[in-house]
Amino acid sequence: MPRGQIVAGCLAPHPPHLVYAENPEQNEPRSEGGWEQLRWGYERLRESLSKIDHDVLVILSPHWQTYVGTHFLGLDNFKGKSVDPVFPNLFRYTYDLDIDVELSQAIAKEAMEEYNLPCKMMENPDFRVDYGTIVTSHLVNPVFDKPLVVISSNRSRHYYSVEVMQEMMISLGKATKSAIEKSGKKAVILASNSLSHRHFTTESDIPEDMSKEHITSHAMHLWDMRMIDHMVNGRAKDILNEMPEFTEQSIAESDGGGFSWLLSALDEPEYPAILHGYGTIIGTGNAIVEWPAYKHGGVADE
Repeated sequence: MPRGQIVAGCLAPHPPHLVYAENPEQNEPRSEGGWEQLRWGYERLRESLSKIDHDVLVILSPHWQTYVGTHFLGLDNFKGKSVDPVFPNLFRYTYDLDIDVELSQAIAKEAMEEYNLPCKMMENPDFRVDYGTIVTSHLVNPVFDKPLVVISSNRSRHYYSVEVMQEMMISLGKATKSAIEKSGKKAVILASNSLSHRHFTTESDIPEDMSKEHITSHAMHLWDMRMIDHMVNGRAKDILNEMPEFTEQSIAESDGGGFSWLLSALDEPEYPAILHGYGTIIGTGNAIVEWPAYKHGGVADE
């Protein structure tokens, strides 16, 4: 059996504003556009991924929050309507997601048996999939022609610390990589989170009015630029070393563990990442970044 491989890893933020601005048929609200820099960045990412042979998308979203272990979607299909609790005026989306249950179970099994991480399969057919998963899935692959593995965010930071969270997510990343290799499948892994995450406290009358859009503060800008500089210069170890401070000082969405999981599953890459786009949404910093792992390690036969 050929050995599986993570062929690419991506930082793929999930602001619902980007789906709203595209006016897809699945989303009810209509817009006049907006946030073009980020939407063009996602276009560049989609073009890049279209050239890479892959079987499945593996997503970790900070908005599926679980407090006892890590959960995985465990049925072949989930469908329904997702309404963003903060922005119901922007995101009322009808979704239909196909799940790679076999790979989901394999990652959970690897995490439990090899790293002693508690895991559970979500097998409730009426479970409402979080909007972070849906938005990232749509923006990366709007035709939804690849099955998904969807992983929850174990909120261990709330019980312990960012450091403990990161240690657990590094283990989960290693389990993810091992299970994918054993599966024989080629996977793209996606950390669905922004960088700095300090929101505006009020919304413009016209949400897509770009004259109102900017980063919340200069300090947040500096942190985002520091993290991006590490990414594009292949300094994953520096990112992980600075992650606790970055998470605390910039209120970063890395508190959900997705960024640490991503870098761990990619073996803390020392090669440059590709920055497809950076922009702000309601004050938050969002980077669309790709690590082209397929260029830095072949697929061997077992």
